[in-house]
Amino acid sequence: MALGDPTRRQVLARVAECPRSVAEIASGLPVSRPAVSQHLRVLAEANLVAARKEGRRRVYRVQPDGLRRMQRELERFWSQALENLKSIAEQGEEGPK
Repeated sequence: MALGDPTRRQVLARVAECPRSVAEIASGLPVSRPAVSQHLRVLAEANLVAARKEGRRRVYRVQPDGLRRMQRELERFWSQALENLKSIAEQGEEGPK
Protein backbone atom coordinates (compact mmCIF):
# COMPACT_ATOMS: atom_id res chain seq x y z
CA MET A 1 0.00 0.00 0.00
CA ALA A 2 1.29 3.40 -0.96
CA LEU A 3 0.67 4.92 2.47
CA GLY A 4 1.83 1.96 4.54
CA ASP A 5 5.19 3.58 5.24
CA PRO A 6 5.37 6.44 7.78
CA THR A 7 8.08 8.30 5.84
CA ARG A 8 5.96 8.09 2.69
CA ARG A 9 3.05 9.61 4.61
CA GLN A 10 5.35 12.47 5.69
CA VAL A 11 6.43 12.98 2.08
CA LEU A 12 2.80 13.13 0.94
CA ALA A 13 1.92 15.54 3.76
CA ARG A 14 4.71 17.90 2.68
CA VAL A 15 3.61 17.81 -0.95
CA ALA A 16 -0.01 18.36 0.13
CA GLU A 17 0.99 21.64 1.81
CA CYS A 18 2.33 23.03 -1.47
CA PRO A 19 4.19 21.84 -4.57
CA ARG A 20 7.82 21.06 -3.72
CA SER A 21 11.03 19.76 -5.21
CA VAL A 22 12.72 16.60 -3.96
CA ALA A 23 15.28 18.72 -2.10
CA GLU A 24 12.53 20.72 -0.38
CA ILE A 25 10.66 17.55 0.55
CA ALA A 26 13.80 15.84 1.85
CA SER A 27 14.84 18.83 3.97
CA GLY A 28 14.39 17.86 7.61
CA LEU A 29 13.47 14.24 6.92
CA PRO A 30 15.75 11.52 8.31
CA VAL A 31 16.19 9.98 4.83
CA SER A 32 18.30 10.81 1.79
CA ARG A 33 17.10 12.53 -1.37
CA PRO A 34 17.32 9.25 -3.32
CA ALA A 35 15.09 7.63 -0.68
CA VAL A 36 12.60 10.50 -0.99
CA SER A 37 12.67 10.00 -4.77
CA GLN A 38 11.81 6.33 -4.27
CA HIS A 39 8.90 7.25 -2.00
CA LEU A 40 7.69 9.78 -4.59
CA ARG A 41 7.86 7.11 -7.28
CA VAL A 42 5.56 4.85 -5.23
CA LEU A 43 3.17 7.75 -4.58
CA ALA A 44 3.15 8.63 -8.29
CA GLU A 45 2.42 5.01 -9.24
CA ALA A 46 -0.55 5.16 -6.85
CA ASN A 47 -1.67 8.39 -8.59
CA LEU A 48 -1.29 10.39 -5.37
CA VAL A 49 1.37 12.82 -6.67
CA ALA A 50 2.55 14.07 -10.05
CA ALA A 51 5.71 15.88 -11.14
CA ARG A 52 6.39 18.65 -13.59
CA LYS A 53 9.80 19.74 -14.79
CA GLU A 54 10.98 23.20 -13.88
CA GLY A 55 14.41 23.67 -15.37
CA ARG A 56 16.64 20.91 -14.01
CA ARG A 57 14.38 19.92 -11.14
CA ARG A 58 11.04 18.21 -10.75
CA VAL A 59 8.33 19.80 -8.65
CA TYR A 60 5.79 17.44 -7.11
CA ARG A 61 2.16 18.24 -6.39
CA VAL A 62 -0.76 16.17 -5.13
CA GLN A 63 -3.18 14.51 -7.51
CA PRO A 64 -6.67 15.40 -6.24
CA ASP A 65 -8.34 12.53 -8.13
CA GLY A 66 -5.98 10.01 -6.54
CA LEU A 67 -6.62 11.42 -3.07
CA ARG A 68 -10.38 11.28 -3.61
CA ARG A 69 -10.11 7.65 -4.74
CA MET A 70 -8.07 6.82 -1.64
CA GLN A 71 -10.62 8.62 0.57
CA ARG A 72 -13.48 6.59 -0.93
CA GLU A 73 -11.58 3.34 -0.33
CA LEU A 74 -10.90 4.26 3.29
CA GLU A 75 -14.51 5.31 3.86
CA ARG A 76 -15.72 2.00 2.44
CA PHE A 77 -13.27 0.11 4.65
CA TRP A 78 -14.33 1.97 7.80
CA SER A 79 -18.04 1.67 6.99
CA GLN A 80 -17.68 -2.09 6.67
CA ALA A 81 -15.57 -2.32 9.83
CA LEU A 82 -18.14 -0.33 11.82
CA GLU A 83 -21.00 -2.48 10.49
CA ASN A 84 -19.11 -5.59 11.60
CA LEU A 85 -18.47 -4.08 15.04
CA LYS A 86 -22.15 -3.14 15.37
CA SER A 87 -23.16 -6.69 14.45
CA ILE A 88 -20.79 -8.16 17.03
CA ALA A 89 -22.04 -5.75 19.71
CA GLU A 90 -25.66 -6.59 18.95
CA GLN A 91 -24.91 -10.31 19.19
CA GLY A 92 -23.30 -9.72 22.56
CA GLU A 93 -26.42 -7.92 23.85
CA GLU A 94 -28.57 -10.93 22.97
CA GLY A 95 -26.33 -13.22 25.01
CA PRO A 96 -25.07 -16.67 24.06
CA LYS A 97 -27.39 -18.92 22.10
